[in-house]
Amino acid sequence: MRSVSRRLFLAACAAGLALPSSVRAAEKLRIAVQATGTFAWELAIARAYGLDKEAGIDFDTTRLATTEAGKIALIGGGADLILSDWLWVARERGLGTKLVFYPHSTALGAVMAKAPAAQWKASDLVGKKIGVAGGSFDKSWLMLQAWALKQGVNLKNQAEPAFAAPPLLAEKLSQGELDAALEFWTFAARLQGKGFVRAIDMRDVERDLGAKGPVIVTGYVFSQDFGFRNADRLKRFFAMMMKAKKLIADNDEAFAKIVPLIGVSDPKTLAIMRQYYREGLPTAPLAEYQADAAAIYKVLAEVGGPRLVGKATELDANVFYRPPGEAGNP
Repeated sequence: MRSVSRRLFLAACAAGLALPSSVRAAEKLRIAVQATGTFAWELAIARAYGLDKEAGIDFDTTRLATTEAGKIALIGGGADLILSDWLWVARERGLGTKLVFYPHSTALGAVMAKAPAAQWKASDLVGKKIGVAGGSFDKSWLMLQAWALKQGVNLKNQAEPAFAAPPLLAEKLSQGELDAALEFWTFAARLQGKGFVRAIDMRDVERDLGAKGPVIVTGYVFSQDFGFRNADRLKRFFAMMMKAKKLIADNDEAFAKIVPLIGVSDPKTLAIMRQYYREGLPTAPLAEYQADAAAIYKVLAEVGGPRLVGKATELDANVFYRPPGEAGNP
């Protein structure tokens, strides 16, 4: 039996045929991942259900405390792939670092507040102390400013932004020290579970700024050269990750496995988080995500200026990764 398998192996190699993942040796992929993020959930499910073996991928994860540490690991050669956003990739490309981006999720946060009578307009933020997660150049904060400017409100001058880490902002909002907080989606879901509402949904803001559908938020980021040299490996990795995502979204047993990683025990809050996670699964064609990202990029470039985007006033068409041979690939 062993000699037959060996002959098949040698014959396949001689013919240049791809071996099934059950036969070929698993290919290693070094991943830097934020320990508490959704990427970590998905990798855990991929391993728990043997999706890595099925795909022939041996992923080696380095767990990091922040997303910034992941960027450093990728640029420094300590990781092959991280999760980040296309705006950072675009800026790095403008500086000469040829990175590329492949869609991971459209899940987006919101301006959270105590239950209002109706969805807020920009004027409802005037004079308010607004907590902002992600810093002064965070995409959501810049989009919120652009959205408000269209309504004649300058949030930098007419509101009081307070920048801090998402957990601290959630705590300050709960204690009444903030009037509202622009939070990442996971923290927005936690606050919603406590009775707060999405006073301004950033998905609505995206549409008001010119996007036709949900804009991709996070993506797998790697070097352009790595993508070209490892197209088949990445194709199998992306397929593996989509299977893991669908298990989390639709399989109760799989979702139960990641609850300890989420750090939430309240069933109501978990249901809200799962709902927004499910809605964030990328299902549209890549071209649609690229077009919407380009539309939003123009808005961000106007608000953030050269400090945000450098000299590039339009999104580089090669930010979004396509396997070699596909139309539009550099």
